Amino acid sequence: MKGIVMAGGKATRLRPLTEVTNKHLLPVYNKPLIFYPLEAMVNAGVTEVLIVTNPEHAGHFMNLLRSGQRWGLRLSYEIQEEAGGMAEVVGLAEPFARGSKVLVLAGDNIFTQSLKPAVDQFSQLDRGAMTFAKEVEEPQHYGVVEIKDGKVVSIVEKPRRPKSPYAQMGIYMYDERVFDFVKRQKPSGRGELEITDLNNFYVKEGTCYGQIIDGYWIDVGVSFDELLAANNTVAELVRQKKL
Repeated sequence: MKGIVMAGGKATRLRPLTEVTNKHLLPVYNKPLIFYPLEAMVNAGVTEVLIVTNPEHAGHFMNLLRSGQRWGLRLSYEIQEEAGGMAEVVGLAEPFARGSKVLVLAGDNIFTQSLKPAVDQFSQLDRGAMTFAKEVEEPQHYGVVEIKDGKVVSIVEKPRRPKSPYAQMGIYMYDERVFDFVKRQKPSGRGELEITDLNNFYVKEGTCYGQIIDGYWIDVGVSFDELLAANNTVAELVRQKKL
C-alpha cells in the first residue's frame, strides 16, 4: 500500500498566519503539523508516501522533509496547480500509486489511533474503499457518515438534519479503481472535485467500509481556535506519552 498526504490549499481562514507559508508547516506544539500525518503513515506500516501541495510552498516542504529518511520513508512530491478539490489530489497521485491500494490522509488532521489494524484488514479485501468517522457534537458542520454493519450506507455533506453523529475524517483508503472514478467525476457547485462524491461511487456499489475512530482527533485547519486547541491538547498528550 502507498500513502498520499494532502498538503495544499490556501488556508484563507488562518490568515495572516498562512500569507507566507502553508498551514501544514505551522507548528503544533513541538513540531510542524505535517509531521503528524507522516508519523501516522509510519505507524500504519506505509513506507512510500506522496506529498501533494501547491506551487508556492513545494520548496518549503522539500527543504523540511527532504527524502523522508528521518522517518524511514521514501517521499515523493506532486504539485496541485490550483485548488481543485481533495478528489483531484487523489487523481494527481495516479502515476505514483497506480497498481496499488492507497492510504490517503488530510495533512491538517491529528489523531491518536493507529491505522495499522485497518490497513491490514483493507489489504485483504479484493476491492472497495474505507472511510473513517468520529462522533462529534455538531455533525451538521461536517460530512456525515452513516454506517450499518461495517459498511457506509450514506455520506452527506453538511446536512441540516444529520442521520448520525459521525463526522467523516480526513482518512481514506481506496483500491486502484479510485483513479478511474476520479476521471468520471464532475466538479461540484464550487468548481472542485469533492472527496465525498468520490467516496459515494463506492457507497453506491456497496463496497465502502466504515470504521469509527476512538481517541483524540482534530481538524487543525478550520480556525484559529482549533489551531490553539490542537497545540494545547497535543502538548498534554505528548507529556502523557499518548502521542
